[in-house]
Amino acid sequence: MKNKQSWIDQRFPLTKVWNEHLAEYYTPRNFNFWYFFGSLAMLVLVMQLVTGIFLTMHFKPDAANAFASVEYIMRDVEWGWLMRYLHSTGASAFFVVIYLHMYRGLLYGSYKAPRELIWVLGMVLYIALMAEAFMGYVLPWGQMSFWGAQVIISLFGSVPVIGPDLLVWILGDYAVGDPALNRFFSLHVVALPLILVVLVFLHIVALHAVGSNNPDGIEIKKNKDKDGIPKDGIPFHPYYSVKDIMGVVAFLMIFCAVVFFAPAMNGYFLENANFVLANPLKTPDHIAPLWYLTPFYSVLRAIPPMFGSQFPGVLGMGAALVILVALPWLDRSPVKSIRYRSAPFKWALGVFVISFIMLGWLGMQPVNELNAFLARLFTILYFAFFILMPWYTSIGKTKPVPERTTE
Repeated sequence: MKNKQSWIDQRFPLTKVWNEHLAEYYTPRNFNFWYFFGSLAMLVLVMQLVTGIFLTMHFKPDAANAFASVEYIMRDVEWGWLMRYLHSTGASAFFVVIYLHMYRGLLYGSYKAPRELIWVLGMVLYIALMAEAFMGYVLPWGQMSFWGAQVIISLFGSVPVIGPDLLVWILGDYAVGDPALNRFFSLHVVALPLILVVLVFLHIVALHAVGSNNPDGIEIKKNKDKDGIPKDGIPFHPYYSVKDIMGVVAFLMIFCAVVFFAPAMNGYFLENANFVLANPLKTPDHIAPLWYLTPFYSVLRAIPPMFGSQFPGVLGMGAALVILVALPWLDRSPVKSIRYRSAPFKWALGVFVISFIMLGWLGMQPVNELNAFLARLFTILYFAFFILMPWYTSIGKTKPVPERTTE
């Protein structure tokens, strides 16, 4: 066995990579529940790639046959229904674990120095994932897929001067149809998955270069023993690899329960209107994207048109995404973890989380005066979290941070 390992190591640094990223990668000893979701995101990504390959074998990306090919997968392909439900449920599960992963970053200041690049790569990954999810949402060519694409893509036409030409360039036609479906299929199956895999790789490499954060926000690399090993660190393998396996088992129990007993989740994971073939002549009563895109869709709807153009709303929706990237440079607090933060930050984070959840819910509701008012209120609170951050993170009394990690 050692001879085989030596033969491989002479040609490929397998042992070196194993030691650097697993066996001798020292992580803080006080990881908690919130540190499950990074590995779960990796699990769901692999599952989406594998199930996506099987679905691609039978899906036909043209307007005349796309919906029928999905029906064929569900009814006639051996285990096709399972592949489809794993993929559709996996899309929502991906965003569940990603949102919880991002929330943990906010809780423990994982975006602060020296991890700014990790956060930026994570946000680019998040935006790419939203694009991937939206294009996959269009592919079944159901009623809501078609009209959701019609509404969202038409927003590019509101860009001043270049809008109409940009819209035709994206669609390949003057309306959503075959060319758009083919382009979305190509991007969904080839380009964006490749981008996601590369970004995940860069995200992990950047993480392992500076080391993992922890619930105390202490840099364990600053306190090492005579052998150069962090005093508050333990090897990722076997300690956290076993812990992550426990998280995977718990996650798969919940995930499989949804797949087998409630794959549509009452219309939240698979919308009722998407079980009907797209009809360009019949507009649904209420058009809304799937739940994981609705917070930003709500921001779009909250900003009223100016001079007959929806461009201010498009700009606001884009700003709501881009401003997340700037977070490391907006936070002026001397501490990282919520455990030692001042009261103003804790209140601000609570209001931000409530605002984000409410924007998501409002994005799924029909437009009326009350919902429009609430959407504008929570949009203001959402942006206030970032705009006022340099102020409220520099006031209030913080608790002293211990020199060593706590439990």
